[in-house]
Amino acid sequence: MSRRKRGAPPAPGLSMSLRPEVSPPLDALVAERRLILSRLVACGVHARDCEDVLQDVLIAAWKAIQAGRYRPDPRIAPRRALQGWLHGITWRQAGHHLGRAHVRREVPIDDPRALVDEDSVDLDGRLLARAALRRLVELPAHHRDLLLAAAGPHPLTSYARAHGLNPATAAGRLQVARKALAERIARPVW
Repeated sequence: MSRRKRGAPPAPGLSMSLRPEVSPPLDALVAERRLILSRLVACGVHARDCEDVLQDVLIAAWKAIQAGRYRPDPRIAPRRALQGWLHGITWRQAGHHLGRAHVRREVPIDDPRALVDEDSVDLDGRLLARAALRRLVELPAHHRDLLLAAAGPHPLTSYARAHGLNPATAAGRLQVARKALAERIARPVW
């Protein structure tokens, strides 16, 4: 393997395209407006949002051309290559648009329970959950802490590390705590 001479341009790497950079005019992008709109509708973009997403597609395509990322295969007809490239940009922009919260109709509210009917809430389940929480409070502190740590967002190994325990020891103690909770829940309440 020979070394590159000082001042010589670097050899193209695996990530660099060997195709020449092409810069089609902006009019060529705008001429594909109907194709882009039909692809947006096919991707599931609502008709009222198509014009906005079309602008996003054209801006993203123009920025990519300016950055030199449009390198079509010279064996393919120029318009067909441009259409294929625009299809990819359209598909990605439609995905970004459909992933936005306001498009998915997510509306933040103060009290989500206000939207739920009282009939849809399982009262027996609520009572059982409250009884289980009462039984959890009755457990010794070390069992309670371990159960709450296992139910939390962090893995059990982080609890073990914080308390200077071997993860296997923490897992064994968690089984004991779960068994103690199950026994307390199974006891009848008088």
